[in-house]
Amino acid sequence: MSLFSIARKNMRKNFKNYFLYFTSLIFSIVIYFTFISLKYDKTIQATSDSSPKISSAFNGASVILIIFVAIFIWYSNTFFTRKRKKEVGLYALLGVRKKQIGRMLFYENFIMGIGALFGGIILGAVLSRFFVSLLMSVMGYEVLGNFEISFSAVINTVTVFLIITLIASFQGYRLVYRFQLIEFFRADQEGEKEPKASLFIALLSLILIGIGYWLALQNLLQSEVWKTIGFMVTPLVILITVILGSYLLFNTFSLYVLKLVKKNKSYAWRGSNLIGVSQLLYRIKGNARMLTIIAILSATTLTAVGTAYSFYYNNKSNVEINDPNSMMFRDEDESKAKIVQDLIYQNKDHKVVYHKQISTLELKGDITNLKDKLPFNTMIYTVISSKDFNELAKEQKRKDRLSLKGDEAAVLEPAYFEGISPKYVGSTVSFKGNEQTREITFTKLKKYNVLNTYTAGATVVVSDDMFAQLAKNEKQVNMEVYEITDEEHAKQLTESINAVLADRAQFSSFYEDYASGLEAAGLMIFMGGFLGLVFLAATGSIIYFKQLAEANADRSRYVILYKIGVDKRQIKKTIAKQQAFIFTLPLIVGIAHCSIALTALSKLLQTNLVVPVLICISAYAFMYVLYYILTVNSYYKIVMKTNE
Repeated sequence: MSLFSIARKNMRKNFKNYFLYFTSLIFSIVIYFTFISLKYDKTIQATSDSSPKISSAFNGASVILIIFVAIFIWYSNTFFTRKRKKEVGLYALLGVRKKQIGRMLFYENFIMGIGALFGGIILGAVLSRFFVSLLMSVMGYEVLGNFEISFSAVINTVTVFLIITLIASFQGYRLVYRFQLIEFFRADQEGEKEPKASLFIALLSLILIGIGYWLALQNLLQSEVWKTIGFMVTPLVILITVILGSYLLFNTFSLYVLKLVKKNKSYAWRGSNLIGVSQLLYRIKGNARMLTIIAILSATTLTAVGTAYSFYYNNKSNVEINDPNSMMFRDEDESKAKIVQDLIYQNKDHKVVYHKQISTLELKGDITNLKDKLPFNTMIYTVISSKDFNELAKEQKRKDRLSLKGDEAAVLEPAYFEGISPKYVGSTVSFKGNEQTREITFTKLKKYNVLNTYTAGATVVVSDDMFAQLAKNEKQVNMEVYEITDEEHAKQLTESINAVLADRAQFSSFYEDYASGLEAAGLMIFMGGFLGLVFLAATGSIIYFKQLAEANADRSRYVILYKIGVDKRQIKKTIAKQQAFIFTLPLIVGIAHCSIALTALSKLLQTNLVVPVLICISAYAFMYVLYYILTVNSYYKIVMKTNE
C-alpha cells in the first residue's frame, strides 16, 4: 500500500475530526471567491457609478481574508499534527522513517486543501448570482445578478489557496522532525501541575484594561491626556493595554477566581462542581493565549460589523439631518423652476406634501468676535426670517418656534460638534452688505436646519424686522422647497429634475444622498458581515479543536468517574459547565471591548448606535452558542466512547 493510499484511508477514518475544519475552510474559500468574483462582476460595473471604489474595497477585504485564513489554516494544521502524536509515534516505532511519515502528512493536508479549494469554488460559483443580488439589494439597487463564472476569479482563487495549501502541507511535514520519539507518547501528560495565581497580576490585568477603557472614553478633542501622549500614540497605548490586560485576565485573574471558587466548599463540594473547577484550573493557563485571541477577534468582529450595520441602520436618519426637505434648489430661472414644479406635481408616484418658496439673503459675516474662533475671519451665511423658519418647522412637524426681536438671531447648525464648533450663544457677528453693516447677537443655537445643507449652507435666522431691513439693499435669492411622499425611491423624478436645472441652482435631493449613503453602507455591511462570519467560523473552530484535544486527554479521567458510579447525565452536566466557562469568558470580554469601542465611536459621530449594535451582538452570541452546543456534544461523545 502506497503512502498516498494510507493518507486517503486516514482521511476517511478521521473525517469526523476534520469535518469542522474542512467546512470552515470551504466557507472561507467561498467568501474569498465571492469577493474576487464581485470585483469583476459586470452587473455591478454596469449598475453602480462607484464600481472602481467597490473593486478597491473588495481587494482590501480579500487581503484581510487571506491573512486571516492563512493563520487559521496554520493553527489548525498544527493542532491536527499534535493531536496525532501517538499515531505518528506508533509509525516511527514500527520502523517507518520520518521522511515517509512527513510525506504521508503532507499528502493528507494537500488532499484536504485541494478538496476544500474545488468545493469552495464550485459552491461559490453556484451561489454567485445570490451574492450579486444580495449585494445589489443592500446597496439599494433593484437588479438581478446574472449567473456568470469569472475565469479571472477562478484563477486568482486557485493560485492563492494552492500556495497556502502547499505551505501548510510543508508545515505538517516539518513538524514531524521537531519531536523525539518519546515526545510523541508523552503528549497528553504535558502541563499537569496546578498553576499558581498572583493577586498582584490579577489586579494588574483589571488596571490595564481600565486604563485602556478610560483613554478610549475620553473626549479626544478636549482631553489633555490625548494631547500629552499624542493623537497618533494614544490609540496604540489603548490597544496594548487592552490586549495585555486581556491576556493577564485569562492567564491569572480567571485562575485566581477559580481558586477562590474551589475554596468555597459550599459550592465546590456540591455535585461534580469540584471536578469541573479542577479541570479548568489545570488548563486555564494553557488556554490563556487562545482565549485572548478569541476575545480580541470577537471584539474586532463585533466592532467592525456593528459600525457597518450602524451606518446602514442610521442612513435614513443621517440623511434627514442634511436634507430635511425632499428637494430644494435656488430659483435662478423662473421658467426652469416652473418646469420642475410641473414635473413634481404631475408625477403619479410621488404626491406633494408641501411646497414653499423661501426668500433668503446671502451675506458675508465677520466672525472674528465668535467665541472659540474659527481659523478664518469671514463666512457666507444664508439668512432667513423667523416667519419662514416657523412655517417650515411646522411643515416638518418640529415643535420649535422662534420669536426673535431686534438684533437677536439663531444659528442653525446640524453638524454642531462640542469642542470644535464655536460657542455661538452670546457671540456677535457683523453682516456686511452693499451699503450697510448690521451686527447681530446669537441668542439661540439649533442643532438642525430647516433648509437642505448643500443648497443653503450655514443658515442664520433673524427677526422679521431685521430681515426686511437687510433685504432693502440686498438681492434676495428664492429657494424652492418641496416635500414629497416615498422620497427614498424618487430616482426617476430626481434624474428628470437634474436634467432641467443648471449646476448653479445647487439642487439637493433627499434621494441622491440617501442612495449614495445606502450604497456605501450596504457595501460595508456586506463585506463586514461576511468577514465577520469567517472570523466567527474560524474562532469557533479554534475553541472546538482545542477542547476536542483536551477531551482526548481527559478521557481516562471520565472513564474512572463513570466506573465509580457517576452517571452519564452528571458527566455531561460537568462538561457543559466547563465548556460554558471557556466559551462565555472570551465572549463577555469581547463584548465589553466592543461596547467601549462603539461608545467612543458613538460620541465621536454624535449618533446613537445602541439598537444596531445590540442586534449584531445578539446575532453573534446566538451563533456562538451553536458552537458551544456542538463542542459539548462532541466532547461528551469522545470521553464516553469507551463506555458505550
